[in-house]
This record gives sequence, structure tokens and C-alpha cells, in this order.
Amino acid sequence: MWRRSLTTSAGTTTALKQKTKWDAIVVGGGHNGLISAAYLARAGLSVAVLERRHLVGGAAVTEELIPGFKFSRCSYLLSLLRPQIIRELELKRHGLKLLKPMASSFTPSLDGRYMLLGQSDEQDRLEISKFSKRDADAYFRYEAQLQKFSKFLDFVLDSPTPEILQGSASTVDWLRHKLQRSKFWAQCMGHTISLGQKGTVDLMELLLSPTSKVLDKWFESTLLKATLAGDAIIGSMMNINTPGSGYVLLHHVMGETDGDRNIWSSFICRHVEGGMGAVSLAICKAAKEAGVHIETDTEVLKVMVEDSGRANGVLLADGTELHSSVVLSNATPYKTFMELVPPDFLPVEFLRAIKYSDYSSQGTTKINVAVDKLPQFHCCKINRAEAGPQHTATIHIGFESMEEIISACQDACNGIPSHRPVMEMTIPSSMDNTISPPGKHVISLFTQYTPYKPSNGSWDNAAYRESYAERCFNLIEEYAPGFCSSVIGYDMLTPPDLEREIGLTANVCRRKYFPWCYGYGFTFLNATCQRLVKS
Repeated sequence: MWRRSLTTSAGTTTALKQKTKWDAIVVGGGHNGLISAAYLARAGLSVAVLERRHLVGGAAVTEELIPGFKFSRCSYLLSLLRPQIIRELELKRHGLKLLKPMASSFTPSLDGRYMLLGQSDEQDRLEISKFSKRDADAYFRYEAQLQKFSKFLDFVLDSPTPEILQGSASTVDWLRHKLQRSKFWAQCMGHTISLGQKGTVDLMELLLSPTSKVLDKWFESTLLKATLAGDAIIGSMMNINTPGSGYVLLHHVMGETDGDRNIWSSFICRHVEGGMGAVSLAICKAAKEAGVHIETDTEVLKVMVEDSGRANGVLLADGTELHSSVVLSNATPYKTFMELVPPDFLPVEFLRAIKYSDYSSQGTTKINVAVDKLPQFHCCKINRAEAGPQHTATIHIGFESMEEIISACQDACNGIPSHRPVMEMTIPSSMDNTISPPGKHVISLFTQYTPYKPSNGSWDNAAYRESYAERCFNLIEEYAPGFCSSVIGYDMLTPPDLEREIGLTANVCRRKYFPWCYGYGFTFLNATCQRLVKS
């Protein structure tokens, strides 16, 4: 089982305590923390990773909660994990195997029509032409523009953050720091110039505009606009009429794996054999091979800080003190700076910014379902026991119009779960026979919107939780008759569950931090890693 393969033996705790001092300690064994640890160890540093749960991976885990069915409990697709990380850590040698679907996006409609995208450019044109010939032409221009913008943001993602040098520094360090910052901004300016004046204006419009405005400008088909709008709201409490939601639209089309990149690249070649835990397992193997010491069931209580303000280790929940030259945190910013780091050592303005960051956008409930047969969508008019292209695609349930998305979001803003949730549905077992018994399947439902504290009930109430799950299943039933009767069992993670079990801050008004297991967090840890390696 994954639980065994991702944990260390109980006897290693003694070895952890016996070491006098580590070069680096990483708090949290999520995929970003493991990646950072692997790079540091490859540079010759002694590194320990401390994970609170019984297995590493954070939100990228595979767990067998129903006998025979292995669920990717949180993140469910791989896309934004940077290609150079996969290459440099040799993750494929360590067992990472990507699975390419027959199609990338499937949006069924209750009127009997559907839109199936991602099989080929020619097929995409035919599919969109069923709804609008004008949109079929505009679609490829839209795709080309997003690809151009994605290349610009790739540079930002792959660059160390241009942070301000803190504390006293030697002349050499100061000059090196100024040179690095100047190089970053010079390259940034070069990429901006390459976009041209119109391209820069178009990029700024996309970054600042509501998704609805962007899509209305490009397309006329209701179903196509709703399908594309799904990318702008996934994992958030954001309305598609919210200014700035256009950035999230771009954010989710920046994926690239094995050279595949297009508007649906965040869904292409992104299922992983063995579930998302296989990603963490491959990174874990690479880290261990480099010499990283990994401990599970090891909770960090506090980051220890010297009088000078420099972190020098961590205090574990069992009272053990572990010393290190530097501490990296894979926890959320709120958890790190409001709970782990003593407040006396942080600027008041910084603490206030962290405290009042907005995490309220965490409006997602993840439901993992075990079923005894594939769902059959009545719009396809084909009933087969084997998987078709639509089963391997990302299936958009409830995305028939942008008005439906707006209505679902408004329910949550009023304090109640959406009456008709919008859902991304994937069936990884349609491509991967290692995660379910023969003939049976695993279904992942990424559902929205669900407030952290509903005004009409509580997520701690079993009946309330069940009513929401049934609401989601009944909605799928409208598109795929027989779905409800096929359900064997399910696992459900509401916003409070994600915070409590996985450590994803979601309570009160703070900023969303929902790692999709795509590697963005590594961008922020990367600068620290590079400074450590060079020092």
C-alpha cells in the first residue's frame, strides 16, 4: 500500500535525534518541500524533512480508503510541475509514469449535445463548429495568444524571486545581490518588449479583467465559454465576473509535460499511474537517493530563533529540539508565520499582511467515489463497458453556461453550498488499472462552491455532509442515468477537512493556498535553495 511505501521506519527517529546539527530542515513533506530537499541534498547539504502525517506528499497523496480503490485524495491531475524538475530529479527513473487521455475536455449538455475537445486540432474545429463556426476560427487565435503569454510567465516561474537583501551584508554579497536583481529585471523587460505594445496591453487586460469579459470578447457559444470559464474558478470562491479572474484563466493553461502544451495542456498527459501519490513517491525516492532524511509522524511545534533573529532549528511536538543552519517551511504562509515562528522576530507590518491575507477563497470540496461501472452519458448515445474518449477527459458537470457558474458562486457567497454545484469530474481508472478492481472504477469530483462555515448547517454533521454528496451525485445522474446506483462508497474532504487533515489553511478571511501538485510552491522555495547552495 502507498501508506507503507511513503513512510519511514519507526527506528529512524533515533537517528534523527542523534545528529547534532543539520544544514537544512524542511518543515512539511509536501511535494514542494521534497523537491527543495532533494536539490539541497544534491548540492551536498545535510537535509531532514519532517512530516506531521503518516505519509509524505501533502495534497499529492494516494490512499486506499475503500478496499481495492486507491484515491488521489486532493490533487488529481499533474500539469504545472516544472519540466526541468522532472528531468533533473530523474523522476521517470524513480517510477513516475504519465498517462495520456484520448481526449482532454468533455462538457455534456442536458439538451443532448456535447463538446469533446483535445483529440486533434481538426476534431476540435469540427466540435466547436457544431455550436459556432465563428468560434471555431477564434478558438485557435485565442489559443495562440495564451501560449504567447504563457511563455512570458514561464520565465517568471523559473526565476528565483528578486527579494530584497536583509540584514548586514559584505560588499561582495551586496554586489552579487544587485547583479542578480538587475539581471532578473533586464530579462523581464526583454520578454515584455518581445510581446510588443499590443501584446503587453492584451496581457494586462487578461490579467486585470473578469473572465466573463475576456470570453465574451472572443466567443459567442454559451457552452464553449462556460467550458473555458471553468479554468478561471477551479479551486477558488471567485466569481467569473470578478476583476482579475482572467489571470486564473491563464494560470491554468501554463502546464507543459513531455513537450505537450496547448489550451488544454493542464489536462493533457496529466494522469499519473498509481495516482498522485506516485508523483510524491518518485520525488521521495529522488530525495532519499540524494541523502535526504525523511521522517513521518513528526510534528513541528515551533521554529527556534536566536536572539539575532536567525532561525536555528525546530522544536518538535514531543519536546525534541533539532538544530539546523536554516529552516524551510512547506506549510502555508499563515501556518508558518502566525503559528510556527515566534512573532517577536517579525516586522509588525509583515505579520499584519499575513494575518489579513484572504484565504476565504477556498470553496472546494473534493469527493472521491468508488463505482461498480463507468458512467454512461446519455448525450453520447453509446453504452459501452469499455472506456471511451469522454471517460478519459476532464468532464465538466454543470458548466453549460456562465450564468450557472455565477449562480453556484452566489449561493456560497450567501453562506450556503451551491444548490447546483459545478464540478470537474475525472475517471483515472479509465486509463490506469492499478487503482481499482477489474470492471470497477475510481471517480474524482472537484466540486464547488462550499463555504468553510455554512450558515444553514455544519460540515461536522454527518447528515449535512451526506446531503451535499447526494446533491452532487444527483446532478451527475441528470447527465449519466444510473450513476447513483453505481456508487459503492466515497471519501469527502470539505474545506475544514482540507485544513485539518492536509494542512491547507482555509478558515476566515485569508488568501487561498490550494496546492494542485503542480510545482508552483517550488518557485518560492527555489530562491532559498539557490542561496544555500551558493553559500
